[in-house]
Amino acid sequence: AGSRAFSAALGLLGLCVVLIRAWARRPLGASALKESPFIQAQTGGGHAVRRSSLPLLPLVPSSRKMTPDHHHQPNRCQRMQHHIQMRATTGRSAAAVPGPSKVIDLGAGFSSNSIRHPLDLQYTRALQSLPGIDAVIRSVGGSVAEQVLGLDNVGRGVLVGPTQAPKIHKLLTEACDILQMKPPALYIRQNPNPNAYTLAISGRQPLIVVHTALIELMNEQELQAVIAHELGHLKCDHGVWLTIANLFSLGATRLLPIPLFADTIEDNIMRWVRSAELTCDRAAMLVAQDSSVVMSVLMKLAGGCKALEGQLNVDAFLEQARTYEEAASTPIGWYLRNAEARQLTHPLPVMRAREIDQWARSPEYRRLVKQHQQQAQQE
Repeated sequence: AGSRAFSAALGLLGLCVVLIRAWARRPLGASALKESPFIQAQTGGGHAVRRSSLPLLPLVPSSRKMTPDHHHQPNRCQRMQHHIQMRATTGRSAAAVPGPSKVIDLGAGFSSNSIRHPLDLQYTRALQSLPGIDAVIRSVGGSVAEQVLGLDNVGRGVLVGPTQAPKIHKLLTEACDILQMKPPALYIRQNPNPNAYTLAISGRQPLIVVHTALIELMNEQELQAVIAHELGHLKCDHGVWLTIANLFSLGATRLLPIPLFADTIEDNIMRWVRSAELTCDRAAMLVAQDSSVVMSVLMKLAGGCKALEGQLNVDAFLEQARTYEEAASTPIGWYLRNAEARQLTHPLPVMRAREIDQWARSPEYRRLVKQHQQQAQQE
């Protein structure tokens, strides 16, 4: 019996390592991602995001009255192209961003809850009510999996430090100072896909991996925003639930005896994953201190390349988000968006850009920055 238990534990550990490896290969924010169901069109010019309840409930289409387009009026696609052309010469350019700004002190009251998206809080509390899942992942596979994958990166990647890629190391330490956390190990891996990911299950050996293609695609401040996004996962202790989400994405729900129960758990976990990405975008915003930098990152991940350097426009990208919201507010658009969203790990890049633009204008963000300004004046 003892040998069977040991074999079972060893098998579970191997499964954890495989799952984490698969999660590490997930896209950071590729153009194939579609919008999650909890980001809804804003009404009345406000900044609040409509919340979804647990268990999953169908979303209600917008009650705004729709008027049919006359045949001589431009369609939505034409309007979007017009907005992009109008803003191309006056909007914010992705390449025209300043260098990293001075490190700010957010004060002793700053914590992970200071940046958590409301939906992240909502779904985290719901997931924590599931008995024992996070404890099993942490105790059985966490520490060993971190060691295994840490050793893999030591052997195959480049560990960033004061004398190894010192500029990137400085970006890391500045971001950690702002977010009030210890710097994790940061590795650079040769990979043609622009991506970055985080590993932290037990929390003993957290690490971040950045692909070379991402470094080539981003400017210095955008790269720091990406690093800060990954630090947001560590700050908010997302690692365990990200691992569980990856397990479900690989079909682990088939092992559960009640299909309806399994589907409900999977849907709720994937909704949490999408909301966690919005939280980490806020961490990137606090470090970048400029919403156009974070939006530029999302725009480049959606469709950027070296050949387009200096030609991409953040304001035009926001216009895409508004156009998308208009289209998705129709009954057909609402149905398609909700039908597709279940499979996704990230919200659409344009909607993430719209969300961070609104948070940057919110009283919540201004309070965080104001606290820093008041402390600086007192000093």
